[in-house]
Amino acid sequence: MDRAVAAAAAAQAAGRIEITGTWSHLACADEPAHPANDLQEQAFRAALDELSAAGLEPGLRHLSNRAATLTRPSAHFDLVRPGIASYGIRPDPAMTYSTSLTPVMTLRSRLAQVKRIPAGSGVSYGWTWTAPRDTTVADVPLGYGDGVAVAASNRAQVLVGGERAPVVGRICMDQLVVDLGERQASRGDTVVLFGPGDSGEPTAQDWADASGTIAYEVVTRLGDRIVRTYQGER
Repeated sequence: MDRAVAAAAAAQAAGRIEITGTWSHLACADEPAHPANDLQEQAFRAALDELSAAGLEPGLRHLSNRAATLTRPSAHFDLVRPGIASYGIRPDPAMTYSTSLTPVMTLRSRLAQVKRIPAGSGVSYGWTWTAPRDTTVADVPLGYGDGVAVAASNRAQVLVGGERAPVVGRICMDQLVVDLGERQASRGDTVVLFGPGDSGEPTAQDWADASGTIAYEVVTRLGDRIVRTYQGER
């Protein structure tokens, strides 16, 4: 008998613990065809059999994380842990699922300043972007102090007035700059960094691609200065 099972059986018999659940975590569920998934599920089932042989009830059995919840029905058992999929974020954007996922988080701000600059003007620290033409730029009061990745500088986009606008220059601690071109905009106009994408706005995955990371990091690194508002079901 496994030492952990024997110890659990002895502790429960002595009244020191009560087994209420048995669980494990899949390491490669994001890759459904990876052999580790079969091996881990087999090991989990073997552990359940060992518990039964020791006269122990396993309680609630749960093995499936978010990817396995969507792709591996055989591993669902009594409970599943959908994790970030419950926010509509795909565990792997390249994977296909029978279940449709719609992102439920939207990050909005307002333009803090709008100004016209001439061609050749440098923007933000290091002048990593200079205006190739006369253009209109705007400040957005969000930066890496709020969890917006510096790596997305000169790569990400936002939505202003129903149109995409590129993030230009280096993202600062408390602000970033977007290039509006010739469109009209005013201080206080709404800017959407990411959302479900239904209205043409970038998604968290778009920001992940621009930052060289995963969508999980984009949504979980947002800081306390950002006000959270629950708007209920659609």
